Amino acid sequence: MSQVPGNLQYAESHEWVLDNGDGTVTVGITDHAQEALGDVVFVELPEVGQMLSKGDEFGVIESVKAASDLYAPINGEVVEVNEALEDAPENVNEAPYEDGWIMKVRLDGAVEGLLDADGYQAIIDAES
Repeated sequence: MSQVPGNLQYAESHEWVLDNGDGTVTVGITDHAQEALGDVVFVELPEVGQMLSKGDEFGVIESVKAASDLYAPINGEVVEVNEALEDAPENVNEAPYEDGWIMKVRLDGAVEGLLDADGYQAIIDAES
């Protein structure tokens, strides 16, 4: 069963958001999402400096089973990407909330409309 850490916020499209406390957030995909994808073989990262609006596609994650678009859960500017994923995309499977993060974003406005752990768990439960 997937883990749903209580310290994160979640988008219905299965991205997680961690508030770094400095006006930036870290974004990745959830344990549930990586389980559904299977073995991740490639992550298309956004460009540093790219401006994102909530709901924008910012990349693609490919597994042996499928390719899925990644959607921005917040508004802001990409300030860092996890370049380690270029050589080790499996980090998304092995540690989705640690080494498998995808990008860091400087927020443009408040984080709104995301789910807490209980709300996200309800979405997972409804899918299964």
